Amino acid sequence: MIYSDKVMDHFQNPRNVGVIKDADGVGQVGNPVCGDMMTFYIKVKDDKLEDVKFQTFGCGAAIAVSSIVSEMAMGKSLDEAMKITNSLVAEELGGLPKNKLHCSNLGADALHAAIQDFRKKKAAASGQGIEGAAAGKECYCPYCEGELEGTEEYCERCQIEFEECPHCGGLAKKGAEKCPSCGAELERA
Repeated sequence: MIYSDKVMDHFQNPRNVGVIKDADGVGQVGNPVCGDMMTFYIKVKDDKLEDVKFQTFGCGAAIAVSSIVSEMAMGKSLDEAMKITNSLVAEELGGLPKNKLHCSNLGADALHAAIQDFRKKKAAASGQGIEGAAAGKECYCPYCEGELEGTEEYCERCQIEFEECPHCGGLAKKGAEKCPSCGAELERA
Protein backbone atom coordinates (compact mmCIF):
# COMPACT_ATOMS: atom_id res chain seq x y z
CA MET A 1 0.00 0.00 0.00
CA ILE A 2 1.55 3.29 -1.11
CA TYR A 3 0.69 6.53 0.67
CA SER A 4 1.51 10.05 -0.49
CA ASP A 5 4.15 12.07 1.37
CA LYS A 6 1.36 14.27 2.74
CA VAL A 7 -0.51 11.27 4.19
CA MET A 8 2.70 10.06 5.83
CA ASP A 9 3.44 13.53 7.22
CA HIS A 10 -0.04 13.89 8.76
CA PHE A 11 0.15 10.33 10.13
CA GLN A 12 3.58 10.80 11.70
CA ASN A 13 2.98 14.42 12.81
CA PRO A 14 -0.78 14.80 13.29
CA ARG A 15 -2.03 18.33 13.88
CA ASN A 16 -4.73 19.41 16.36
CA VAL A 17 -4.86 16.17 18.34
CA GLY A 18 -6.69 16.43 21.64
CA VAL A 19 -9.93 17.25 23.39
CA ILE A 20 -11.66 20.59 23.86
CA LYS A 21 -13.13 20.18 27.36
CA ASP A 22 -15.80 22.86 26.93
CA ALA A 23 -16.44 22.13 23.24
CA ASP A 24 -19.37 23.84 21.56
CA GLY A 25 -19.95 20.74 19.44
CA VAL A 26 -18.79 17.11 19.47
CA GLY A 27 -19.15 14.64 16.62
CA GLN A 28 -18.24 10.97 16.76
CA VAL A 29 -18.35 8.46 13.92
CA GLY A 30 -17.10 4.95 13.51
CA ASN A 31 -16.82 2.21 10.96
CA PRO A 32 -17.71 -1.19 12.45
CA VAL A 33 -16.04 -3.01 9.55
CA CYS A 34 -12.53 -1.56 9.97
CA GLY A 35 -12.84 -0.45 13.60
CA ASP A 36 -11.86 3.18 12.99
CA MET A 37 -13.38 5.73 15.42
CA MET A 38 -13.10 9.50 15.10
CA THR A 39 -14.27 12.19 17.50
CA PHE A 40 -14.12 15.87 16.55
CA TYR A 41 -14.44 18.75 19.03
CA ILE A 42 -15.15 22.30 17.87
CA LYS A 43 -15.15 25.80 19.38
CA VAL A 44 -17.25 28.33 17.50
CA LYS A 45 -16.96 32.12 17.61
CA ASP A 46 -18.97 34.45 15.35
CA ASP A 47 -20.13 31.46 13.25
CA LYS A 48 -16.51 30.44 12.52
CA LEU A 49 -14.51 27.44 13.72
CA GLU A 50 -12.12 29.02 16.18
CA ASP A 51 -10.62 25.69 17.30
CA VAL A 52 -10.85 22.10 16.04
CA LYS A 53 -9.40 19.08 17.84
CA PHE A 54 -9.77 15.37 17.27
CA GLN A 55 -9.13 11.96 18.75
CA THR A 56 -8.84 9.01 16.38
CA PHE A 57 -8.53 5.31 16.99
CA GLY A 58 -7.58 3.69 13.72
CA CYS A 59 -5.08 3.12 10.98
CA GLY A 60 -2.51 5.58 9.66
CA ALA A 61 -4.90 6.76 6.94
CA ALA A 62 -7.61 7.51 9.54
CA ILE A 63 -5.16 9.56 11.61
CA ALA A 64 -3.92 11.46 8.54
CA VAL A 65 -7.52 12.14 7.45
CA SER A 66 -8.47 13.50 10.89
CA SER A 67 -5.40 15.74 10.91
CA ILE A 68 -6.01 17.20 7.45
CA VAL A 69 -9.75 17.68 8.09
CA SER A 70 -8.94 19.65 11.25
CA GLU A 71 -6.58 21.89 9.24
CA MET A 72 -9.05 22.31 6.38
CA ALA A 73 -11.82 23.35 8.81
CA MET A 74 -9.90 25.71 11.09
CA GLY A 75 -11.05 29.32 10.68
CA LYS A 76 -13.82 28.47 8.22
CA SER A 77 -17.45 29.46 8.68
CA LEU A 78 -19.77 26.62 9.68
CA ASP A 79 -21.34 26.58 6.21
CA GLU A 80 -17.90 26.46 4.55
CA ALA A 81 -16.83 23.59 6.83
CA MET A 82 -20.00 21.66 5.97
CA LYS A 83 -18.81 21.74 2.34
CA ILE A 84 -15.70 19.70 3.19
CA THR A 85 -16.41 16.42 1.44
CA ASN A 86 -14.84 12.98 1.29
CA SER A 87 -13.43 13.68 -2.16
CA LEU A 88 -11.94 17.04 -1.09
CA VAL A 89 -10.24 15.36 1.87
CA ALA A 90 -8.74 12.59 -0.28
CA GLU A 91 -7.65 15.16 -2.88
CA GLU A 92 -6.02 17.37 -0.21
CA LEU A 93 -4.01 14.36 0.97
CA GLY A 94 -2.80 13.60 -2.55
CA GLY A 95 -5.04 10.56 -2.82
CA LEU A 96 -5.66 7.48 -0.74
CA PRO A 97 -5.53 3.80 -1.69
CA LYS A 98 -8.96 2.56 -2.77
CA ASN A 99 -9.37 0.38 0.32
CA LYS A 100 -8.72 3.42 2.56
CA LEU A 101 -11.10 5.92 0.92
CA HIS A 102 -13.73 5.18 3.58
CA CYS A 103 -11.46 6.98 6.06
CA SER A 104 -12.03 10.26 4.21
CA ASN A 105 -15.78 9.76 4.69
CA LEU A 106 -15.31 9.32 8.41
CA GLY A 107 -13.27 12.51 8.81
CA ALA A 108 -15.75 14.74 6.97
CA ASP A 109 -18.70 13.02 8.68
CA ALA A 110 -17.22 13.48 12.17
CA LEU A 111 -16.65 17.20 11.51
CA HIS A 112 -20.19 17.57 10.13
CA ALA A 113 -21.61 15.75 13.17
CA ALA A 114 -19.79 18.18 15.50
CA ILE A 115 -21.24 21.15 13.59
CA GLN A 116 -24.72 19.59 13.68
CA ASP A 117 -24.30 19.03 17.43
CA PHE A 118 -23.39 22.71 17.88
CA ARG A 119 -26.37 23.84 15.79
CA LYS A 120 -28.73 21.56 17.68
CA LYS A 121 -27.50 22.88 21.06
CA LYS A 122 -27.74 26.47 19.83
CA ALA A 123 -31.27 25.89 18.52
CA ALA A 124 -32.35 24.25 21.79
CA ALA A 125 -30.91 27.16 23.79
CA SER A 126 -32.77 29.68 21.64
CA GLY A 127 -36.00 27.66 21.68
CA GLN A 128 -36.03 27.43 17.85
CA GLY A 129 -35.70 23.70 17.42
CA ILE A 130 -33.41 22.18 14.80
CA GLU A 131 -35.66 23.21 11.89
CA GLY A 132 -35.43 26.88 12.87
CA ALA A 133 -31.67 26.71 13.23
CA ALA A 134 -31.21 24.99 9.89
CA ALA A 135 -33.61 27.22 7.95
CA GLY A 136 -31.78 28.96 5.17
CA LYS A 137 -28.54 27.03 5.80
CA GLU A 138 -26.94 25.03 3.03
CA CYS A 139 -26.39 21.41 3.83
CA TYR A 140 -25.54 18.26 1.94
CA CYS A 141 -26.98 14.77 1.65
CA PRO A 142 -24.83 12.42 3.77
CA TYR A 143 -25.17 9.72 1.10
CA CYS A 144 -24.49 11.45 -2.24
CA GLU A 145 -23.29 14.91 -1.07
CA GLY A 146 -26.01 16.56 -3.17
CA GLU A 147 -26.86 20.08 -1.98
CA LEU A 148 -29.95 20.42 0.19
CA GLU A 149 -31.58 23.72 1.04
CA GLY A 150 -32.57 24.12 4.71
CA THR A 151 -34.22 21.17 6.39
CA GLU A 152 -35.08 18.53 3.83
CA GLU A 153 -37.01 15.32 4.11
CA TYR A 154 -35.92 13.99 0.73
CA CYS A 155 -32.83 14.14 -1.50
CA GLU A 156 -33.71 14.93 -5.12
CA ARG A 157 -30.35 13.63 -6.33
CA CYS A 158 -30.25 10.13 -4.80
CA GLN A 159 -33.98 9.75 -4.04
CA ILE A 160 -33.46 9.01 -0.33
CA GLU A 161 -36.08 9.93 2.26
CA PHE A 162 -34.62 11.25 5.53
CA GLU A 163 -35.34 11.21 9.21
CA GLU A 164 -33.47 13.05 11.96
CA CYS A 165 -30.94 11.09 14.02
CA PRO A 166 -31.94 11.43 17.70
CA HIS A 167 -28.25 11.26 18.71
CA CYS A 168 -26.62 13.97 16.58
CA GLY A 169 -29.51 15.67 14.77
CA GLY A 170 -28.03 14.71 11.39
CA LEU A 171 -29.91 13.27 8.43
CA ALA A 172 -30.29 9.51 8.18
CA LYS A 173 -32.06 7.41 5.58
CA LYS A 174 -35.53 6.40 6.79
CA GLY A 175 -35.31 2.86 8.10
CA ALA A 176 -31.50 2.84 8.27
CA GLU A 177 -29.85 0.86 11.04
CA LYS A 178 -27.06 3.40 11.67
CA CYS A 179 -26.69 7.16 11.31
CA PRO A 180 -24.18 8.05 8.56
CA SER A 181 -23.05 11.13 10.51
CA CYS A 182 -22.38 9.80 14.00
CA GLY A 183 -22.53 6.02 13.51
CA ALA A 184 -25.11 5.56 16.28
CA GLU A 185 -27.59 2.74 15.98
CA LEU A 186 -31.07 3.99 15.17
CA GLU A 187 -34.02 2.56 17.04
CA ARG A 188 -36.53 0.66 14.95
CA ALA A 189 -40.09 -0.11 16.03
